[in-house]
Amino acid sequence: MQQCRITVVKKMFNPDLAAEYCQDEVGPCPCFQEGDEFVCGLEKPPGFCDWAWRDIHPFVAVLFAGGNFSHGLFEGWMKDDRTIIACCSDGIRPVVFRIELFDE
Repeated sequence: MQQCRITVVKKMFNPDLAAEYCQDEVGPCPCFQEGDEFVCGLEKPPGFCDWAWRDIHPFVAVLFAGGNFSHGLFEGWMKDDRTIIACCSDGIRPVVFRIELFDE
């Protein structure tokens, strides 16, 4: 049975944008810590941010459907057919995820 492992590889923060555009003081994303891991199928893993899931779910779905990000249109992009790097679309405090398909 195939599953995906989603690992938080990097949290970023743009304080200049936060100061200019946010109403209140904000910091890096409070939902994740670097190194957090989640295992899932096509359903959102428990405790995973809804916003981030909406952003990365298409990548999860492509991997489960047998697609990859190292051939065809994506030739030379990812080193591993079963891995993709993606991030949430929060411009103030984006989080980068490694999404890996694996056999249980």
